[in-house]
Amino acid sequence: MTVTPITLFLIDDHTLLRRGLVALLSQYGDLRVVGEAGDAAEALRLLPQLRPDVILLDNHLPGVRGVDAIAGLREASQGSRVIMLTVSEDGEDLGAALRHGAQGYLLKTIDGDLLAQAIRRAARGEPVVSPEMMGKLVAAFQSQGAPEPDPGPMPPDDPAPQLSPREQEVLREIARGASNKEIARQLSIAETTVKIHVQHILRKLGLTSRVQAAVYASDRQRAE
Repeated sequence: MTVTPITLFLIDDHTLLRRGLVALLSQYGDLRVVGEAGDAAEALRLLPQLRPDVILLDNHLPGVRGVDAIAGLREASQGSRVIMLTVSEDGEDLGAALRHGAQGYLLKTIDGDLLAQAIRRAARGEPVVSPEMMGKLVAAFQSQGAPEPDPGPMPPDDPAPQLSPREQEVLREIARGASNKEIARQLSIAETTVKIHVQHILRKLGLTSRVQAAVYASDRQRAE
């Protein structure tokens, strides 16, 4: 069966980085870069004709911050999902990106396979945020009094008692923003074990992403 590829548009003022992304993403048969731009103005000219499924957007662009260009890009290419792909670990940038309609916020240090997975999830409408930014995600929305990003469907009753003590520990670390490697080190368990716990937590809570789990855990902590 032929799979329709997810179409991508890259916006970054570093030509070499765009070349590298094109080479990297071309390794995945279900992903296809259909266009690129070095600044927001060029992107706005090209996007109405291309209408990609996902736009990968850097934050540091000539003349405008990427987070400030999101609304215009989404209007120019309605239906496209925007993922910030940036070096900025600033919680304010993260909060601004999500408030302006970004589907995700990823750091440029992300592994290639994880980037491909995040693109697929974003194309399905799921929020994607680098694990390193989870803690800042919750903090940004709490401190600014902004509505948290839609966490998706949540279980009707509080299912926390279904979680084992170890899973509750892992969930607390997710809310803190810890990566799998950091959780493994903190709890003195293998990283592969952490991944299994995360899968069990998402399944038991009826969630689909770490973002939803972080928001859920934060809500519980505020209610306690």
